[in-house]
Amino acid sequence: MTIHLNIWRQDGPDKPGGFKSYSVEGISHDMSFLEMFDLLNEQLTLKGETPIEFDHDCREGICGSCNMMINGQAHGPNARTATCQLHMRSFKDGDSIDVEPWRASAFPVIKDLVVDRTSFDRIIEAGGYVSVNTGNAPDANAIPISKTKADEAMDYAACIGCGACVAACPNASASLFVGAKIAHLAILPQGQPEAGRRTIKMVNQMQEEGFGDCSNHAECEAVCPKGISIAGIATMRRAYVKAMLSSDG
Repeated sequence: MTIHLNIWRQDGPDKPGGFKSYSVEGISHDMSFLEMFDLLNEQLTLKGETPIEFDHDCREGICGSCNMMINGQAHGPNARTATCQLHMRSFKDGDSIDVEPWRASAFPVIKDLVVDRTSFDRIIEAGGYVSVNTGNAPDANAIPISKTKADEAMDYAACIGCGACVAACPNASASLFVGAKIAHLAILPQGQPEAGRRTIKMVNQMQEEGFGDCSNHAECEAVCPKGISIAGIATMRRAYVKAMLSSDG
């Protein structure tokens, strides 16, 4: 199959950017979207042109590196699918596809489709540590946790920090990401001792990084490749108010 691509090209953070068109032939329906980019870059290299920069790592939907807007949708048209797991069978021969980097002031463009997402790292760092008892290993089941709570915590822990929630939000809010990180620790007893301080520090850091406020559009939940629920945002808000009203904050 042949695909016509309009890809955002930008030489650097302070350089002007714009779309450039490419036609890629010989694409297999079984190729992933990133493998199609590999094919395009091989063709550009053979022509002596500069390959397109894009982030990728595990290519198994785990690391969250493959951030791209595909035809205006974060990670493309398929629900709960990261770009690395999006296959070309999702498109038709002759289709034209627009590909852009994440758009948010807190995610500045580094080059082409690569953006700087270290703001997420700084939010995680602001949360600090989870205290644990040292010494001998505890007996099994020493801290009983109901399956319902364990499943809920695991659902929030599934967040891979890809940033699709920010890219899809009209306010470029990181509330779903921060809510997931706060909720998955706040639900478990191991995360309770520092819960208040962690919540306040992470929310404050989110605001310092320049992310917008949540307006309940729920676009973040719609594009999240792991299906993180916006209920995590409500959990974050309750935890923040509770911490601000208590001595724990």
